[in-house]
Amino acid sequence: MALERIALVSDVHGNLTAFEAVLADIAARGITRVINLGDVVGKGPRGAACTALARERCEETVRGNWEIIVAGDGAPRDRGQVWWRAELSAADRQWLITRPRSLDLDLSGRRVRLLHASPIDEFTRVHRHHSEAEFAMMFAPTPFVGDRGPADVVVYGDIHHAYVRAEHDGTLVNVGSVGNPLDEPVPSYAILEGDPDGEAGSPFGVQIVRVPYDVEAEVAVAERLGMPQAEEWVIELRTGIHRGRHGRLGLR
Repeated sequence: MALERIALVSDVHGNLTAFEAVLADIAARGITRVINLGDVVGKGPRGAACTALARERCEETVRGNWEIIVAGDGAPRDRGQVWWRAELSAADRQWLITRPRSLDLDLSGRRVRLLHASPIDEFTRVHRHHSEAEFAMMFAPTPFVGDRGPADVVVYGDIHHAYVRAEHDGTLVNVGSVGNPLDEPVPSYAILEGDPDGEAGSPFGVQIVRVPYDVEAEVAVAERLGMPQAEEWVIELRTGIHRGRHGRLGLR
């Protein structure tokens, strides 16, 4: 039985150095299928370059909330959003905003659903420490995912915290973040392994992978380009601590 491996990345956030390191790790493992779960842009300095790399190396990219914020037509809320939008071409924005909202795969007799945040929309967040009702909701068929029936496995991004939780109702996987990890300051992605033609009893696996990269090289780019909110971004990259906690912790 030949098992297939699929790499799932998410939340690159314009961090080209981390994205290149993760893609190199995926290639070194001989994995050729890469699917991106969104938030290619925003927060980091090289959204256009990351968009080009996603188009080149990922067989598909799911739309995230930052695609809507940065590539959509809504009024920017701050200088950062103006800057990140201006860094993209019109073609970049068109491609990002027209990505699918979710994807379904069949692997080892399981319906695997890939989305950015939740089956409600790109902005409804389900944290690692969630309720039982939130867990069940993640597997439900909804208009957002095309009413395609309940999922057995759901893989998502958005929260920048990698984890796997398996219960009788299904397996919930968060791949973490490539470009802005906030559980620890090391990029993560997930590998799914299974038989695309198999039954429910076929082997199936989930692996979370961590890939170190040159953080200071990416910091230097943000500072050289004069990116708005660079100070908060740099602290997040170096510490893996969300900017909402920086003041309380005295991080500068």
